[in-house]
Amino acid sequence: MITTTISNFRKDIKKYLDNVTKNFETLIINRGKDQGVVIISLEEYNSLTATQYELSSKTNEQRLDSAIEKLQSGSSFEKKIDS
Repeated sequence: MITTTISNFRKDIKKYLDNVTKNFETLIINRGKDQGVVIISLEEYNSLTATQYELSSKTNEQRLDSAIEKLQSGSSFEKKIDS
């Protein structure tokens, strides 16, 4: 995670944005007491929204938990998908 001020961000905007996109860094821009902005890459944002969707219902959450348990216990299986 990188933190900076709005002034420093303005000076080196390209450097900061390159760090966010190329290194999957999270950038926090402080804007005063208890105020700030978080910048993440589009790929990271899409991942977060997909996770939020998957966990948005209790049924989905239970299915994911069950799948994780099966993987960890070794009781999962591989299925070939015909193309």
